[in-house]
Amino acid sequence: MSEWIPRTTLGRLVLEGKVTSIEQVFQEHHRLLEPQIVDRLVPNLEQEVVDVKMVQRQTDAGEKTRFKAVMVVGNRDGYVGIGTGKSSQVVLAIEKALNNAKLNLIPVKRGCGSWECACGEPHSLLVKSDGKYGSVKVTLMPAPRGLGLVAGETQKIVLTLAGIKDCWSRSFGETRTTLSVVGATYEALKQTSKIMLPELWRVV
Repeated sequence: MSEWIPRTTLGRLVLEGKVTSIEQVFQEHHRLLEPQIVDRLVPNLEQEVVDVKMVQRQTDAGEKTRFKAVMVVGNRDGYVGIGTGKSSQVVLAIEKALNNAKLNLIPVKRGCGSWECACGEPHSLLVKSDGKYGSVKVTLMPAPRGLGLVAGETQKIVLTLAGIKDCWSRSFGETRTTLSVVGATYEALKQTSKIMLPELWRVV
C-alpha cells in the first residue's frame, strides 16, 4: 500500500495529529474529501456490499456492460455511510463504492425515545425520523430495548452498522430497489443529527 499524501487541509491536519477523532471532524464542520481520513480516524469501520448488479448502456460502438455496486460502512457506534460505484470490473466497482461510502459517513444521534422503555441507554432513536430516496420513503421510530430491528433485511444492515439495536420501521414505494431502500434509511438516520433536544435527554 502506497503512503498517503493528503490533498486537503483536513487531510494534512489528520496526518499531523491536529485532528484526532471523527467527532472533531463533524464538530468543526469539516468536509470529508479523502477516504484515508476515515481510515485513520475510524479504524474499526466495518463494510458490507448490499448489492452488485450489471448495467448495460447502448453506445455507438455497441452495448457496453458495467457493474454497479452499493456499499454500506459503519462502526456500530453512531457512524454510518453509503456509497455506489460503477466499473467494467466488479472489484473496481466495489472499491469505488467503498470509498464513496467513507466520504458519505455521517453521525447518528441515538438514545431511548420509546415511552415503553425510557432506560436512557443509546440503543434506539430519540424521535421518529423520515427519509426519502428515489421513490422510497422510510420512517424509523424508537422501540423498547430488546425488541430488535423490525425492518427489511437491507435496512437492518444500515441500522446495525449505525449502532441502532432496536427500531420500528415502515417503508413506502418501490422497496424492491436496493439503492432506494438503503438511501432512504440513510437519509432518515441523517435527520437525527439535525434534531434539537433538551439537555436532559441522553444523546450519544
